[in-house]
Amino acid sequence: MDKFSQVGNQEIASIEQLYQSYLENPNSIDQSWKSFFEGFEFARKNYNQEEVPGNSSHVNKEFKVLNLIQGYRQRGHLFTQTNPVRTRRKYEPTLDLETFGLEKSDLKTIFQAGNNIGIGPSTLEKIIEHLQATYCNSVGVEYLYMRHPEVVAWLQEKMESSRNGQDFAAETRKHIFYHLKLAVGFENYIHKKFVGQKRFSLEGAESLIPALDAVIERGSELGIKEFIVGMAHRGRLNILANILEKPYKNIFNEFLGKEYEDDISLGDVKYHLGFENEITTDKGKHVHLSLLPNPSHLEAVSPLVEGMSRSRIDSKYNGDFTQLAPIVIHGDAAIAGQGVVYEVAQMSQLKGYRTGGTIHLVINNQVGFTTNYLEARSSTYCTDVAKVNRSPVFHVNGDDPEALVYTIKLAMEFRQKFNADVFIDLLCYRKHGHNEGDEPRFTQPTLYNSIARHPNPRDIYAERLVNDGIMTKEEVKHEIAAFNQLLEEKYNQAEMMEKVNIRHFLNKEYNSFDIAYKNSFNIEVDTTFDKAQLLDIGKQINTLPGDLKFFKKVHKLVGDRLKMLEKNQMDWAMAELLAYGSLVKEGYPVRVSGQDSERGTFSHRHAAFVVEDTDMRYYPLKHISNEQAPFHVFNSPLNEYGVLGFEYGYALAQPNALTIWEAQFGDFSNVAQVIFDQYISSASEKWGMMNNVVLFLPHGYEGQGPEHSSARIERILALTASNNMQVMNLTTPANLFHALRRNVKWNYRLPMIIFTPKSLLRHPEVKCTIEDLAEGQFMEVIDNTTTSPSEITDVVFTMGKLYFDLKKTKEELGQEHVALVRLEQLYPLPIEKIEAVLSKYKNAKRLVWAQDEPANMGAWPFIQRYLSNLNFEVVARPASGSPAGGLMEQHIKREQNLLKQIFKTEVLS
Repeated sequence: MDKFSQVGNQEIASIEQLYQSYLENPNSIDQSWKSFFEGFEFARKNYNQEEVPGNSSHVNKEFKVLNLIQGYRQRGHLFTQTNPVRTRRKYEPTLDLETFGLEKSDLKTIFQAGNNIGIGPSTLEKIIEHLQATYCNSVGVEYLYMRHPEVVAWLQEKMESSRNGQDFAAETRKHIFYHLKLAVGFENYIHKKFVGQKRFSLEGAESLIPALDAVIERGSELGIKEFIVGMAHRGRLNILANILEKPYKNIFNEFLGKEYEDDISLGDVKYHLGFENEITTDKGKHVHLSLLPNPSHLEAVSPLVEGMSRSRIDSKYNGDFTQLAPIVIHGDAAIAGQGVVYEVAQMSQLKGYRTGGTIHLVINNQVGFTTNYLEARSSTYCTDVAKVNRSPVFHVNGDDPEALVYTIKLAMEFRQKFNADVFIDLLCYRKHGHNEGDEPRFTQPTLYNSIARHPNPRDIYAERLVNDGIMTKEEVKHEIAAFNQLLEEKYNQAEMMEKVNIRHFLNKEYNSFDIAYKNSFNIEVDTTFDKAQLLDIGKQINTLPGDLKFFKKVHKLVGDRLKMLEKNQMDWAMAELLAYGSLVKEGYPVRVSGQDSERGTFSHRHAAFVVEDTDMRYYPLKHISNEQAPFHVFNSPLNEYGVLGFEYGYALAQPNALTIWEAQFGDFSNVAQVIFDQYISSASEKWGMMNNVVLFLPHGYEGQGPEHSSARIERILALTASNNMQVMNLTTPANLFHALRRNVKWNYRLPMIIFTPKSLLRHPEVKCTIEDLAEGQFMEVIDNTTTSPSEITDVVFTMGKLYFDLKKTKEELGQEHVALVRLEQLYPLPIEKIEAVLSKYKNAKRLVWAQDEPANMGAWPFIQRYLSNLNFEVVARPASGSPAGGLMEQHIKREQNLLKQIFKTEVLS
């Protein structure tokens, strides 16, 4: 239908072509056009030929009226009454009659085109009145860019049959007022009680509260059992109180409190905190609500909402998207300006990341901090990102709560039917500045003069109900006063509370896990696995089904892996796959996600095989046993911020699963720095939130240049404190196997960052035996084993790939007095094990820290800070702003200089 959606008389010819298609085959066209042409044919047969000849002006005008209808559908949103405090911008061409070749004299003429909007043959006047009510009042809609005719037709029929509104019963209207009373009353009370304190109020957008109530009520009727919500700080306290039912006294206590009552280390401001609760709807249904914690990075929580939602859908609802719905509440400046919004939009329909559709609500204050909306975006609307995945967008006047309630119910129905995103742009305003202490008139004097005179949504709606005879003025005043008295009582209770209580997010899921204290990591964790079963898994995942045809190199690959089992020499990939296989065998779900994760960036993993001459994939780890836990591996879109946020959210909802995000190269992980800073490193101290997401960051200096060498170890280690995460740079396949198993086997839930190898993936010495896997354990430190401790004079601590370069050089030079010690776990720093190693070398005169990275990068700044008492001599590349050079020859020379310094030699063999 897109070709009939432009404005102008030139479209008449296209509609005539559609008419010819109808004559040839009535069932070949859209139902709404078919209805019109049926009516048109009726008119042709029953009107006299003088009035409706085959090519008369009336027939011509019928097509013009159709064009007008299409014009309203496509462009009506530009001419709505949706802005409560500003005059809308002017757009050309308009929807005036003349634009479509019609005249005022046509207004009383009956047109069959009325069939096209469901009102039957009608005068042009009535057709326009119907279109104005549907597309140009308090609700504007963009939807004709959607590609599926059945989706467009469904939405069109819903809107045009209801005129994009609903005649609510008196009790429903009182219910809407009730929620407006809560929303406005809550903000007014806090404003008076806590003068000047930041709260990022909802004032100006209070109709969001009855809207959220409505979407929960309607969603529960349509089968939703759980909503997961993400939002920034504006309006969060109101939603916590009036939607999630967080006790008012607890919120007031957060304004009054001076210290926390539990083990949250630092905590966070009240308008960043999360909460969850099970509420009961008006019809008695139980619905679980979760509001994720969010930092001041406005859209950072968006991918977490999607990840947590998908995780719950997978684990709790057996993949049924209709039982859980994500809701993301945006600001207008953030949704238009933050790139992660686009990343999440692109992920929304992908197999590994879809959640069955998200309800996107935009609190459109028409200003971002102090920036006017005209300076904040190039697009017409802040919601234009919705067109990326062809989602419908509703623009709604925030002063019309009935229109908003109707729209959000329709959005919920659309989401449930089509499992697609819906955007609602709530046109409203921000009563104060960016916060309650900010003066907005410095930068927006005209707008804020208008806002100062503008009544709040509660009072506007109360007047409407009084005028309609639904409530009296006395009833309105009584309800407002009664609620204010309730808040006063809750405030008095808050004053009696000595400390602030922060309920841990997902407390039910995590209450059986321990908090990781300093001594927690001294406990050995049993990560062994039955050898016979491990061998059996190895054979299973390397045996291809006989009824499928694979590329000949796939047969060679699995054949080589079977030989590894025979020779008892497992490489990195084999140990990794066996770790996954052992875990799913034991009932632990495994999910791996990254830009090339099925094959692996360096073609090492091959967790999926493409069936030859098809797009079908075969996943060996899905076929271990009928009772196994799920295994999933997904190639992600080319982004880091969105996907890492998603996987963090996914891991959050499944503490007993192994969830892994893999960067294509470790260098690229800095694009997701917000997730590292705001969640991975700090969520435990801010919100008491646990998470055991695993990150694979390929790292290694092999002469590939500045952007393919360093995963920025120094940045990760700078974020470590208070046992907030694990940081590894592993050199053996067995250590990878045991680290992955330990992450779900022990009773702590901490993020784990592993700097994974590149060249070592195929290094002849990076091998292990099946016994190392089945019977071994994780080793934080791997000591020198080739020389008697009494003969050692030089002890060199190192990590990662450099160890193998050092080992090779040591052997070539015959320097057996040098002990090479690998530090596999960088954080928590295994100080006791380091000291135990050093205690063996009583004759050592020299202690070296050796690293591939420049001296201002890598682990050295961290080692220097925490082990300064050991007086390490550092051998590293020269300090620099770039992590590596661009020329291979330059790389080799610098590496040789390292080796010469470490072994105190001028010549390398």
